[in-house]
Amino acid sequence: MRYALPTITLMLLLLPLPAGAIPAITCHCFTDRSYDPARPALADPYFLATTQNSFFAEVFGVDKKSLVMKKQQGAASDDLWIAYWVGSKMGMSPESLLKARQERGQWKDVLAPLRPSAKVVGTRFAALLNGKGSQPLLAEAVVDELFRSRQLLPDKELAALRQAGASNQEVILATVIAARTRQPARQIYLGVKNGSRTWGAHLQGAKIDTKNMQQEVADLLHLGPNQGGR
Repeated sequence: MRYALPTITLMLLLLPLPAGAIPAITCHCFTDRSYDPARPALADPYFLATTQNSFFAEVFGVDKKSLVMKKQQGAASDDLWIAYWVGSKMGMSPESLLKARQERGQWKDVLAPLRPSAKVVGTRFAALLNGKGSQPLLAEAVVDELFRSRQLLPDKELAALRQAGASNQEVILATVIAARTRQPARQIYLGVKNGSRTWGAHLQGAKIDTKNMQQEVADLLHLGPNQGGR
C-alpha cells in the first residue's frame, strides 16, 4: 500500500491533458548572441528576434523587456502585432484584445464586432479581416502599414521583399542594414536567402552593434531610411 499514492499520481500525470489546459509557452531565450565567423549563421535567430522586438518596442512605445516577457509566457508575435496595432488605432487595451483572442480563437471573431474601418486600421488589414486573411497575413499587413506610414521603404521595394518570401523579422532587419549600407533591402535579404551571406555577416559589415539595436531602430524611425551611412 505504501506505493499506491505515487502510482496513482504517476498515472494521473500520464493522462493526456485537454488542449486548453496545456500552457502555450514558447522559449524566447537565445544562447548565441554574437557573430562568430567560424559559425556565421549561429546567432542569426537572435539578431532577427532582437531587431523585431526593438522595432516593435519603438513603434508602440512599450518596454522591450516586457515584450520579451510576453513572448516567453506564450504570446505569439503575430498576435502581438495585431493586438497592439488595433489597440493603438482604436483606443483599446492590447491586453484586452489578446484575452479576447484567446477566448474566441480567431481574430475575425474578436474584431468583426468592432467594425474597424479601412481608414483607421489600413486598407489591406481591413480587406483581410473581411475576407480570408489568416493571422500571419494580418500581422504582415500591420508591419507593411507601419513601413508605408513611416516611409521606411519605397512601396515597390517592400512589395519585392514580400514577393521574395521575406518574413516580418527579415523585412525589418534588412531595412535596418540597408539604412546603414545604402544597399537595397531586397538585395540584402536575397543574399541571406541564397546562402551567400548571413545576417550576422551583414551586421558586422555594416558595423551595427546588436547591443545597441533599439537605438539603431530609433534612429531609423526618427531619421528615415535615406539618412543611412552613419
